[in-house]
Amino acid sequence: MNTLTETLIEEIKAAPEPVQQEVFDFLNFLKTRQAARGEGREDLLPLAQTAWGADWNTPEEDEAWRDLSAAARPSVKLVL
Repeated sequence: MNTLTETLIEEIKAAPEPVQQEVFDFLNFLKTRQAARGEGREDLLPLAQTAWGADWNTPEEDEAWRDLSAAARPSVKLVL
């Protein structure tokens, strides 16, 4: 074991049981958070697109964006 692990074990052994329980709970929280950050996030975009589609894929939204898109286009003069 490395010295950090050994030091942690000794500190945990010396702590009162309620503190040990809190350390255990916090360690589980950290492990869960780390796992959540690394796995499955790439799967959220298709789910979000599906959920948003019900609100965004409407004739009213298409009309609003059509006007906005036309206003945002720069006018271009073609010079030959």
